[in-house]
Amino acid sequence: MALELRLQLKLAQKLVMTPQLRQAIKLLQLNRLELSDALQAEIEQNPALEEDLSTPETIENPLSLSSTVEQTGEEGRELDVTEKVEISDKMGEVNWEDYANNFDSNFSFAHETPPADTPSQFEFISEKPGLMSYLQWQLAHCELDEKEMEIALFIIGNLNRYGFLEVDLDQIQAETGCDRDDAEYVLEVIQDLDPPGIAARDVSESLYLQLERMGKENSLAAEIVKNHLPLLVTRNFKAIARATGKKKPEISRAIDFITSELSPFPGLPYTNENTNYIVPDVYVRKIDGEYVIRLNDDDLPRLKLSSHYQELLENCKDLEKKSKNYISDKLKNADWFIKSLHQRQRTIYKVVESLLKFQRDFFEHGPHYLRPLILKDVADDIEMHESTISRVTSNKYVHTPQGIYELKYFFSTAIPRTGGDALAAESIKARIKKMIREEDKAKPLSDNAIAKKLAEQNIKIARRTVAKYRDQLKILPVKHRRHAK
Repeated sequence: MALELRLQLKLAQKLVMTPQLRQAIKLLQLNRLELSDALQAEIEQNPALEEDLSTPETIENPLSLSSTVEQTGEEGRELDVTEKVEISDKMGEVNWEDYANNFDSNFSFAHETPPADTPSQFEFISEKPGLMSYLQWQLAHCELDEKEMEIALFIIGNLNRYGFLEVDLDQIQAETGCDRDDAEYVLEVIQDLDPPGIAARDVSESLYLQLERMGKENSLAAEIVKNHLPLLVTRNFKAIARATGKKKPEISRAIDFITSELSPFPGLPYTNENTNYIVPDVYVRKIDGEYVIRLNDDDLPRLKLSSHYQELLENCKDLEKKSKNYISDKLKNADWFIKSLHQRQRTIYKVVESLLKFQRDFFEHGPHYLRPLILKDVADDIEMHESTISRVTSNKYVHTPQGIYELKYFFSTAIPRTGGDALAAESIKARIKKMIREEDKAKPLSDNAIAKKLAEQNIKIARRTVAKYRDQLKILPVKHRRHAK
């Protein structure tokens, strides 16, 4: 078969995503915090897009966020109107001489008392001190020689986030080249540091070290944590009474002291993990008997097209073609960005409005009245594709009279109900959570007992389903929830 070159025409249909369409989809997926960062980044990258610092009249528009709102003027042309955003500097005048390298909040070089809103010197620390830094600071005050300090640093470097030592004495000897006596001595020095119970090998040793620090090493509580911790975990009070020869009231008092005064994970309060805060994307409030939806636009910049670049494009006839094309492209991108932002807010508003219609009983009475709902129901209601609804509801939160919930929370599978309407799985989880919260702590409900109680409400689910929902709610099994009378 001979090889040859040939020209061939072929017609085909395919979907091509333009950069503008990708940008619109990306904006739709962003939550409130991510949107704020995206707006600032776009303002920095596109010179034709700028923040409008003027103070126009506030427009009553439930769909407005911080992007341009299109309205029709008297002559039929579209006007750019944006909501008013109040800009205020809440930080008072700062006396920088007050922030010397000291950690006494009452100390000041100034004669006057610093204002109440003056930032703390701790806000200027570049890295939050963690457990290892705290222990190193204490070791600096211990009388250890160079070799012992090396052993100590190796030990605290092998503590996990809970404050437990993850290496044994043999590994300490092998890695630092010390003898066993030195390893044991340095470990005891570290275990005498704050917080109590640090550098223990397990929970039992950590609790015992804390009791020893309190002078209760010979108490019943010390005997329980040292020799009978598995029985304490399973709340087997009868077995503890038989093993210790003590009566139930004494056992109960000892266990109450252990659970209230001791910490099983002494290093956890010193972890430097960042806290992820939730900022609602939408507010749903009940005002005069009617629910009002408001998109969260607090502190978001109002955007507009740069008037300077528009004047350049219209008035400067002697601009080079390359410059003219550059300005034109930037203005088009800025205009598309504003329209995409406006489209995002309208879509979110419509989705929340639809959720309010389907789940009105939830907004009125709470999670027990959550109805089964799928993405297709909302998509058909607002005439959009299911993938759009999925993007809108992902990683976004709504503030309701019942609390703050992720938009995905309102979508739940249907659980059949005998002689009644089907219930949402989240509604059944709320019922299980309420049952466990109100149960007798001395005789907690088993999964089978919960299934029977639900059956009395015409909700027939298997015991293993109850166990699955309980695990998803992060509720312990019955043996770990039992308390002595």
